[in-house]
Amino acid sequence: MAPLPETHPASPPPELGALPSSPLFLLSFCLQTRVFSPADAELVRKDGTDPEPRSEESEPEDELDPWDLPELRDTGVKWSDLDTKGKVLRVLKSIVKFILLLGLLYVFVCSLDILSSAFQLVGGKAAGDIFQDNAVLSNPVAGLVIGVLVTVLVQSSSTSSSIVVSMVSSGLLEVKSAVPIIMGANIGTSVTNTIVAVMQAGDRNEFRRAFAGATVHDFFNWLSVLVLLPLEVASGYLYRLTKLIIDSFNIQTGADAPDLLKVITEPLTKNIIELDTSVIRDIATGDPAARNKSLVKIWCKTEKITNLMNITVPGFANCTPGALCWEEDGQIWTQENQTETNNLEKCTHMFVYADLPDLAVGLILLALSLLALCTCLILIVKLLNSMLKGQVAVMIKKVLNTDFPFPFAWVTGYLAMLVGAGMTFIVQSSSVFTSAITPLVGIGVISLERAYPLTLGSNIGTTTTAILAALASPGETLANSLQVSLCHFFFNISGILLWYPIPFTRIPIRLAKALGNCTAKYRWFAALYLILIFLLFPLAVLGLSIAGWQVLVGVGVPVLVLAIFAIVVNIMQKRCPHFLPSFLRSWDFLPTPLHSLKPWDKVVTASMTFCRTRCCCCCCSCKEKEKDEEKDDVKTKDKSLEMYDNPALTIEDEAKVTATHL
Repeated sequence: MAPLPETHPASPPPELGALPSSPLFLLSFCLQTRVFSPADAELVRKDGTDPEPRSEESEPEDELDPWDLPELRDTGVKWSDLDTKGKVLRVLKSIVKFILLLGLLYVFVCSLDILSSAFQLVGGKAAGDIFQDNAVLSNPVAGLVIGVLVTVLVQSSSTSSSIVVSMVSSGLLEVKSAVPIIMGANIGTSVTNTIVAVMQAGDRNEFRRAFAGATVHDFFNWLSVLVLLPLEVASGYLYRLTKLIIDSFNIQTGADAPDLLKVITEPLTKNIIELDTSVIRDIATGDPAARNKSLVKIWCKTEKITNLMNITVPGFANCTPGALCWEEDGQIWTQENQTETNNLEKCTHMFVYADLPDLAVGLILLALSLLALCTCLILIVKLLNSMLKGQVAVMIKKVLNTDFPFPFAWVTGYLAMLVGAGMTFIVQSSSVFTSAITPLVGIGVISLERAYPLTLGSNIGTTTTAILAALASPGETLANSLQVSLCHFFFNISGILLWYPIPFTRIPIRLAKALGNCTAKYRWFAALYLILIFLLFPLAVLGLSIAGWQVLVGVGVPVLVLAIFAIVVNIMQKRCPHFLPSFLRSWDFLPTPLHSLKPWDKVVTASMTFCRTRCCCCCCSCKEKEKDEEKDDVKTKDKSLEMYDNPALTIEDEAKVTATHL
């Protein structure tokens, strides 16, 4: 009888490891990190074998899938059981809660606006300096990470895109070089909703869903860049397509994009801070006078007056064309139009009279906006949890998460994209829209599968507003502004065609779930993810780019090859481990810190425990010392106020009193 073929049970996938911080490595970690669900266990049982015992590092298997939307049950008294007074009170409570929810949403959106202003004050001038190095910007990889860094610093893809448009219009940057920067701006704008998701770390399952709902945007942007940036460098398809559109249509200057959200938020935000963002653009375009200007706007109402002035020039060749030119007292004079700015009215915000540098104002606003953002988010989640109960919750969940009946189920996702694009067009900010739906994903009102097309639609919505803004540009800059905006639009359309139409290609959802499982187990990893992906990795690539393309290729190619190798091995470990050598069927041959977060978690936990214990011990010892001192003071006071009777003068008939305490 022929021997039975040797079977190699798949080893448990290793956890997210601490390898180099590139998106490709994170992609490979997400593929290898997975918390087994009941569905996975069923798949193992269908193979005819029992599931392997779980390792000590893995989480205990829950009976329920953590990605299932929770049931929003009504634990209160039913409506039919209430009397008239109870029904009136319930209606009034619902109205008050709804008004309070609108107020919190208003403060939430305003705090996002203030957060953007704070980041611009802290890093706006640095962002302008980054854009000045045209030699680095000609490198597409450097342009990509510069777009990420600048958008993270100013917290607005619209601001970074306007800087790029200004540089293209002034001739400092070509449209081809601007395309990678626009791709980077698309990545950087997703940092805001990731920060919002971190603030939901209180509940493990809510944090799992919220962080996945936020980072699905990150993965979509990074995966799109990994495919489309090499394609753009090789073929220039975005540049050629947008150039063809610009040349084919006689595009005229139109009206500016409607700024509906600013109309609502400006009454509050303009009393807190107003910025002069033209300073960043002037620094980027090389104006030396802009470096000494403050971003804090002091004069809100100004008037420009143009006068014809007499000036001296070195020679007759330097005279203004078409103007008078004469010689007087050995000097050559000509006439030139000069514009003067007269300040008419000061702004009314709280920092207009504060003699503080931009950095100090930015740090103050950063702390206040983060505090307001966190407070509003907590209260919004609690209000939604109290409001979304019973039949109302069931109806809302069905409307948001139910697909159309067969054979039109595929239409639902594209309808969600239209909703996301329309809402983003209304609020004029993809960051605001995605940050608003992140807590809804966390509490289970919107599923991750539905949040994904909403986010993709938001990407489209923010590019349509940029196109309308470009159409309002002056005639001499209209073509370049519109071409850059169209590159942004078609980049997002290409990404959607890559990662949405076929269900199998919706890889960002699976990667976001893997990262959500990891951050739910190790919550500190969310902060590490933010720092690595949006700060350290772009800074490292930028440093290598400044060192030269030889250094970038020498370091980047081995890292890229290693990342691709790790991804392929991870996939083969799950699908076909028998094709791998025995030592590659798991990552156990590596040191534990390189394929598991468990040792790092122990270090982080020990550090936090040490700090907490030391601080608590110091506080406790100080409090005990203060209590002892207070007791000593009381005893001293008691002793100082004691008066003793003289026994020789005591009358026998009177009661004997040994001491009197005053």
